[in-house]
Amino acid sequence: MYKNILVPVSFEEEDGVEKVLKAASRLACEDARVTLLHVMPPVPKYARSYFPEGYQDEAKATLAKSLNDMARDLPNVSADIVYGNPGKVILLWVKDKDVDCVVMSSHKPGPHEFNLGSTAAQVVRHVTCAVHVAR
Repeated sequence: MYKNILVPVSFEEEDGVEKVLKAASRLACEDARVTLLHVMPPVPKYARSYFPEGYQDEAKATLAKSLNDMARDLPNVSADIVYGNPGKVILLWVKDKDVDCVVMSSHKPGPHEFNLGSTAAQVVRHVTCAVHVAR
């Protein structure tokens, strides 16, 4: 059983989120802390002018509401949204927050990703704690 579980949430496959949350709750010890984390990739500077002003804040607020709705019925669960490269942010989060388990889903891969999505593959290869990948 794990005490500090990180659950990266991508919103790409909504049915995957439910599977991952169930897996995390089964792996958590009684007083475990679970963090739902969504990483918003940065928008390239050249593309920002095509979006309406304040779109990032609005998107972040909408995603935060979704994460908080997911966390509402689960004990000791918090949610956070940060900007950056998802794989790198997850690896840094694990190190900085002393996470002992990552529970994440893997999206349906493209031809270049084989069995795991690119973020899941990066985390599995480089993370320093246990990883559970739900398919």
